[in-house]
Amino acid sequence: MAIDPTLEYDDNNIFAKILRGEIPNKTVYENDYVLAFHDINPQAPHHILVIPKGAYVSWDDFSARGSDTEISEFVRGVGHVARQAGMVESGYRLLANIGRDGHQEVPHLHVHIFAGKPLGPMLNNG
Repeated sequence: MAIDPTLEYDDNNIFAKILRGEIPNKTVYENDYVLAFHDINPQAPHHILVIPKGAYVSWDDFSARGSDTEISEFVRGVGHVARQAGMVESGYRLLANIGRDGHQEVPHLHVHIFAGKPLGPMLNNG
């Protein structure tokens, strides 16, 4: 398992603090494995973060160490949130920043769900 050593799990990251109840959030969905909440600095009219409750740094870390139940509940949780928020018909974007080049800022796996307007192309041509 090749995990970027510069992104080791830090129990004091903001999402770990949210999971411990030390920082408030606007929860939109929660089960035993997943927490979804509104981003405090939204980049689209609808911007929700979905995180696993386990201490996973990134997608590769999660896919290597997460249990089958954790992984399936996370994927199902993302879909549930998108459906519950009414994003499916008009469309939405999922984004997971992983590692340095992916510009990951918090060393806890998280998926952004963006919706509510045309989001344009993912990358600039140039």
